Amino acid sequence: MQQQPIWNRKEAFAPVEDRPGLPRVLLIGDSISIGYTLFVREMLNDVANVHRIPENGGPTSNGVGKLEAWLGAAPWDVIHFNFGLHDIRRMDGGQWQVPMDGYEGNLRRIVARLSKTGAKLIFAATTPVPQGRLSPPRVPGDEITFNGIAARVMRENGVEWNDLHAFSREKLAEWQVPANVHFHEEGSRALAREVARVIRKALGLAQ
Repeated sequence: MQQQPIWNRKEAFAPVEDRPGLPRVLLIGDSISIGYTLFVREMLNDVANVHRIPENGGPTSNGVGKLEAWLGAAPWDVIHFNFGLHDIRRMDGGQWQVPMDGYEGNLRRIVARLSKTGAKLIFAATTPVPQGRLSPPRVPGDEITFNGIAARVMRENGVEWNDLHAFSREKLAEWQVPANVHFHEEGSRALAREVARVIRKALGLAQ
């Protein structure tokens, strides 16, 4: 039986039963975050209840529409989130799935709503788009443009920046699937270590 791709593991969507007394952490993101979710849970097992949204987060337009359902009624201590890879997807006419102004506006709406939760917010920069024939189509460098927009929005709103783009850029040959935005298991584990590190810091725990 063929192994399920690391970036599409349905186990990552499984509901988490909270352990009393531990802080609640929410991961929001696309398939890159799906790939590191289980590892982050493992790494923070003793210190936090790590939840994630029950689907691929997709573009910011999807986030705006589904944020209330994703947040639910229970409080959150830390929310680690990302949008970008789906926004920069090139459509049949060559345009982005979500244009730059739409991306910025959607991010601002998302941040405004997340800020109302009182949680510590951490935005993860979109990881690198490699060279090659990608499916769906994406153009290397678009993620840098959109990361610039996101960085400005986060800076203006006091949201912490987790630069997973810079973190992974020099290791892509080892960590990323060739001509694919996704990561091998080793790469997803490495991303998870960095995500777990910033979450621990946000929770005031020793690194």
